[in-house]
Amino acid sequence: MFNFDTLKKFDTKNMYEIYDKWPTIAFDSYNSNLEPVNFSEINNIVFSGMGGSGSLGDVFSSLMSQTSTHVSIVKGYHLPNTIDEKTLIITTSISGNTAETLSVLKSAAKSKYKIIAFSSGGKIQDFCNKNNIEFRKIEMHHSPRASFPVFLYSMIKILEPVIPIKKKDVTQSIKILENTQKLISSSNLNENNPSLSLAKWISGIPLVYYPWGLQSAAIRFKNSIQENSKRHIMVEDVVESCHNGIVAWEQSSNLQPILIEGKDDHIKTKERWKILKEYFQKQGIEFRIVMSVQGSILSKIINLIYLLDYCSIYNAVLSEIDPSPIKSIDFIKKKL
Repeated sequence: MFNFDTLKKFDTKNMYEIYDKWPTIAFDSYNSNLEPVNFSEINNIVFSGMGGSGSLGDVFSSLMSQTSTHVSIVKGYHLPNTIDEKTLIITTSISGNTAETLSVLKSAAKSKYKIIAFSSGGKIQDFCNKNNIEFRKIEMHHSPRASFPVFLYSMIKILEPVIPIKKKDVTQSIKILENTQKLISSSNLNENNPSLSLAKWISGIPLVYYPWGLQSAAIRFKNSIQENSKRHIMVEDVVESCHNGIVAWEQSSNLQPILIEGKDDHIKTKERWKILKEYFQKQGIEFRIVMSVQGSILSKIINLIYLLDYCSIYNAVLSEIDPSPIKSIDFIKKKL
C-alpha cells in the first residue's frame, strides 16, 4: 500500500516537501522585491535554456502566443539568425552552469542586443558580472526541476514591462495552485489524489497527446517522467497525430495514451479529441484524460505542470526509484 512512509523511504532527498510548497513559493516569488527590467522597443524575444530551465521558455512562449511579439526557443548552443536590435535575449540556467546556455550568453555578449540572464549563481552570474550584463539571481530549491515555480513567478515579476501578463491572471493561477495542492500533495495520499491515481496507472510507456496551446505542459511532463521516474515517454500534438501517429495503434503496443485537454480548446481540437477517444474505445485501448482547470492560459499550464510533475514523483516511488538522482545526466556533464 502506498503511504507517507513509502514516499519518505524512496524519496530520500524529500523532493515532495518542495512540491507541497509550490503555491507558497509562487506567491512569495511574485510578491518579492526583485527589480523589473527596463527594456523598450522589444518585438522579438529569444529564450535560451535546457531541461528544467528550458521548460520556462516553453511556458513563456505559450503565454505570449497571442501577442505580436515573436518568440524563439533555443535549446542548444546557437542563437537564431533572425535577431536584431529589437530582440531581447533571455538566458536561463537554474544551476548557473549549463554549458549550452553559457555558450548562447557568450555569443549574445559579442553583439549589441539586449540581454538578461537568470540563474541561482554559478558561471552564468560570474560571466554577467564581468561583462556588465543584466542579471537576476533567483534561489534554487532542491533541484532545477523542483525550482520551477520560484523561477517562473520571479521571471514574470521581473519581465513584467516586456511580457504582458495581467496581475489578475497571476493571482488566479496561484489561487488555483492552492486548490490543486490540497488534492495532490503528500497529505492526501488516497484514491482522490489525481496525481497518485495517474501514477498508479502508468506501467508502460506513456504517449501524451496535447493541443497546441498546452504543448509546454506536455514537454514538461516528458522531462519530469524521464528525470524522476527514469521512464521512457512520448509526446504528440493531437491534431498532427491524426495525420500519422494514429496509424501506429493498428499494432499492439505497451504504450499508454494520456490525453491532456484544455477546458476551452478550439472547437476543431475538441472534435479531434472526440474522434480519438472513439477510436481508442473501439480498439479496446485504455487511456486516461488529464483536464486543465478553468482560467487563464497561465492557470491552465502551471496547474497541469504541478499535477503531472507530482505524478512523476509518485510513479518513481511506486517503482521503488528515488526521483532525485540523475546519474546519466551527471555522466554526460562530466564528459563535456
